[in-house]
Order: sequence, then structure tokens, then C-alpha cells
Amino acid sequence: MSKKTNTADFQRSADAPVLPTHTVSFIWYCLRRFRSLIGLMLILETGQAAGSILVPYAIKALMDAVAAQPDVTVLWETFKQPLLLLIGLNVAEILFSRGSGAVLIIIGPRLRQRTSQLLYAYLQQHSPRYFGNHFAGSLAHRISETAISVNHTTWSVLCDFWPISVTFMVSVTLLLQVHRGLGGFVAGWMFLYVALSYWLATRCQPYAQNYAATRSLVNGKIVDAVSNMLNAKLFARLDFEREYLDGFLETEVQQGRRTFWYMERVRWFQFTAAAILKIGTIGYALQLWRLGEISVGDFAMSTGLALLVIGDARNLTRRFLEFFEYVGNVANGVDTIVKPHDIIDAPDAQPLNIKAGRIEFQNVCFAYEPGRPVFKNLNISIESGQRVGLVGFSGSGKSTFVSLILRNYEPQSGRILIDGQDILQATQDSLHEQVSLIPQDPSLFHRSLKDNIAYGRLHANAADIQTATKLAHADHFIDAMPEGYDSLVGERGVKLSGGQRQRIAIARVMLKDAPILILDEATSSLDSVTEKAIQENLDRVMGKKTVIAVAHRLSTIAHLDRILVFDKGCIVEDGNHDDLLAKQGFYYQLWTMQAGGFLPDERD
Repeated sequence: MSKKTNTADFQRSADAPVLPTHTVSFIWYCLRRFRSLIGLMLILETGQAAGSILVPYAIKALMDAVAAQPDVTVLWETFKQPLLLLIGLNVAEILFSRGSGAVLIIIGPRLRQRTSQLLYAYLQQHSPRYFGNHFAGSLAHRISETAISVNHTTWSVLCDFWPISVTFMVSVTLLLQVHRGLGGFVAGWMFLYVALSYWLATRCQPYAQNYAATRSLVNGKIVDAVSNMLNAKLFARLDFEREYLDGFLETEVQQGRRTFWYMERVRWFQFTAAAILKIGTIGYALQLWRLGEISVGDFAMSTGLALLVIGDARNLTRRFLEFFEYVGNVANGVDTIVKPHDIIDAPDAQPLNIKAGRIEFQNVCFAYEPGRPVFKNLNISIESGQRVGLVGFSGSGKSTFVSLILRNYEPQSGRILIDGQDILQATQDSLHEQVSLIPQDPSLFHRSLKDNIAYGRLHANAADIQTATKLAHADHFIDAMPEGYDSLVGERGVKLSGGQRQRIAIARVMLKDAPILILDEATSSLDSVTEKAIQENLDRVMGKKTVIAVAHRLSTIAHLDRILVFDKGCIVEDGNHDDLLAKQGFYYQLWTMQAGGFLPDERD
């Protein structure tokens, strides 16, 4: 059962995961299931970083042993401990690093899977209004990009920033033990380097974001141009399209140069800072050795540590930039998807139980935008088993009427009852299970024909699927296809013609066999002979169902029990075809105005 979750300004469906709206909280929410493994990775990365940075300490011990000029007869005893330490540190580095790599392999794919699952589960609960305002491809890309960026953000912290922090801390600790002045010099350099790297990364972030946005725009223009290549050829506009695209490509070049020049200035800082540390550490250590304040081994360790620190620190600004980019991608995904749900089930929502199929609108008021009402106190009843046609000019309220029954939108006031049950107090799933819709432009999954038809009843057997297919007059073209019912239909059904897609949609709804059937120009893409045959089958299948048919071709609904005539959000006439023609009112005008069997979009 669905429940309503409310905060001051935020509501979400109880069927959706309780995703945080703050970026860091969202990332942690995705990571919670892997807490123990992440803790293990921190330990392993600490061991790997410590093992790597302690190698100069082992070399120091060897150098000190060499400087002591040991007796060759006890050479092994002199070098035994430093050598074993060096070997142990290298083995530890290998084991810790590869152990961390193994844990990453275990977590990585699962973390991406979990993030995608959470975002998709949340996205499912958004209303049709939300999906109407966002491109499907953009939402799919946003889920994938967010999931990848959650992974990269995690790895940046675990495998980049944390090991560098360990490296810096161990290095400073070792150098402070050698000489406080030397340790203080390196520590001061590290602090200034990290602070300036962070500052430079924040300054570079707008450049990187603008460049990424420009690349995305250019990619969209290329996709648009490729998708419309046939139009370009038909209108002889190939040269125009190349010139049009060149303008955007030039913009991308300019944005890229601005970004890369800034990053080149950052590299000047990095190399200059590295040279200062290298020269400063070696020079300072030489001076200390000359004064006898440090040993040869201390000098060798100081030099080795400086080189290792420089190696880790040199790309720190780039890592900051990548980190900010990943976090920005996550923030964008959260801002796009984790929004309040427009339509959610009431806290005590019960499954809808439709037996007769009587539909009633009681004082329904609805507006898509404040101050522009579509319906004002609409009252109408459709009796169980009635077959009702909806007619009127475009924008008169027909589609809104159907959308309110389907609960794609909710009225601002009033009630919509089915068999005396308020649909706002029922679960959405139970409503949609018992109401079928055949849209004017059906969309199919990129799956087999059998899968698309069986979507109406998932566990239907082959005989039921074939029966529904025959009723929809889709069996002939399916049998003619090389793979028959196993043929893939392409994205949104592009491999099929408009009429074939519509017949598959009709077969799917016939298989579903819900007590309420809504037809939205269900046969508009069919030729007249096929339409007549399918219409006869639909009439038989309708049986005692409550049927609502939206039509622009009035002949397709003239035989129905009742016709509701809409005009500017009002039902201006109500009756059967013959009675309405006899009145010579609004419906009569529509009937006489239709050209080629279709209504014009609006009144002259």
C-alpha cells in the first residue's frame, strides 16, 4: 500500500526510496550498504600509502649502515634489518594496494547498480507532467552520469585524497624526527600547495563546466543534424548544415582554449612549486649535513621523501578539478530527479475495486496553470457499460477529461468517483490495472512483438496472445516477419509502421481486458478497411465494459450509446448521434464542418 510522505515543502511517494536532496547526503545514502567494505578500503589504502612513503626510511637505514663502514665479515648482520624492512615495505605495498583493488572491484559495479536502481525507482513515481517537461534521453543519461559520478567521487576520496593525506602526514612526521626545521619547511610547503591547488581548482571549475556544457550542446547539434540528414538532402541544404555546425564547433574550440590555457597556468604553478620543494629540501638537507646535524641516511631519506611527495602532489589540482566535476554531476542528477512527486497516494489509500465501471465527476475544478481553468464545477455521470464518445475542437477539454480519469493529473477541487470510490483515495496501481488506454500514438518497448503484446497480461499464454493479435488484425503482418512474434520492434517501435504499432497497442489492451476502456483516436493510423474490421472486433470485445472514445473523425463514434460535446471546458451537449443531429446545435455544426471525415482544429 502506498503512503504519503510530507515535509514542509517536499512530498514523495512511499513506494520511492527516501533519497536526500543534498549532494553529500545523497552520496552517503548510496554508500551506506557498503560501509564495512569502504572501511576496509580505507585501512588498505592507508597501508599502501604508508608502505610506499616509508621506503625512503628503509633506504636511510641502509645508507647509515653503509656510512658506518661495517666489517665485511659481519656484512649480513649489518644490513639484515634494513633489507628486511625494505622487502617488507614493498611486499606490504603490493598486498595492500592489490587488496584495495579487489575490494574496489567488489564495490564498484554494485555501487553503480544501486545508485541507478535508487534513481530509477524514484523517477518512476513522477507524474506525466514531469516527464512532459524532460526529455527521456536526458533523464536516462542523467541516471547513468550520476551513478558513474557517485563511483568516481568515492574513488577520488578513497584512492586519491586519503592516500595523499597519509603520504603527507607520514612524510612530515619522519622529517620532523630528522630535523624540526626540515620537517617544518616541508609541512609549510604542503599546506600552501594544497590551499593554492584547491583555490585554483575552484577558479577553474567554471571554465571546465562551460566547456562541458558546450561539448554537450555541440553533441546535441550533431545528433540533430544526423537525425535530419534526409531533410537536408531533400532541401539541398548539406552546405548550410556544415556551415551551421561549424559555428558551434568554433565555439567549442574557443571554450576549449580558454579552459586549457587556464590549466596551463595551473601547471606552471605546479612545476614551479615542485621545483621549490625539490631544490629547497635538497639544499636545506645539504646544509644540515655539512653542519653535522643530520646523517647521510637522513639526507637520502629527505631527498627521497621530497621526490615522492612531489609525485603525489603534482596532479593534485587536476584531481580537485575532476572531483568537483563528479560532485557537480551528482548535484545535477539530484536536482533533476529528486524533486517532490506531484501525484502520490493518500496515506490510507485502498485498492480500487471496479465491478460495474460507473464514472462520476462531482464539482470538478481543474487548471493546468493558476488563473486559467479548464473545468469549473464539472458534473457528469457515465453509467456502467455505457459507450461514450467525446467530441469537440482541440483544447476543448476532451484529453483533460480522460487524463483526470487516468489520474495523470489531479483536480484542484471536486471528486472523481468510479463505482462510488474516490480515485484520489485509491492506489494508483489499482486504478491503472483496471483502466485500459489505446492512445493515438502508441509507444512500444524495444523488445519482441510477443513481449509488447503480453505487457497487457504478463503471464498470458501463447494462445491468448494469438487470439488478441487476431482481434487486432495484427496476425498477418506478424506471420510475414522472419522471426514472427520474436521479432524486435526497435526503439519506440520504429521498425513498424504507424498502423502496425497501433494494432499491437490494440492487441495489448485486448489482452489486458480491463473493465474500463479508453480509446484516444485508437484507429486513426489505419486504412478504412482495417479500421472497419477492427472496430467491429472492438465492439464485440467491449461487451459490458464502460468505454470512453475520443474522436476527431465523428463517424467512428456515431454508433456509440452517448456523445458528450465539449467546448471551452464545458459539456455543451449530451445525447446520442441521431438526437444531437436533430437538435441542430453544436454537434450538428461539428458534423457539417468536418472535412474529409475529420474536424478542423478550431472554429473559424
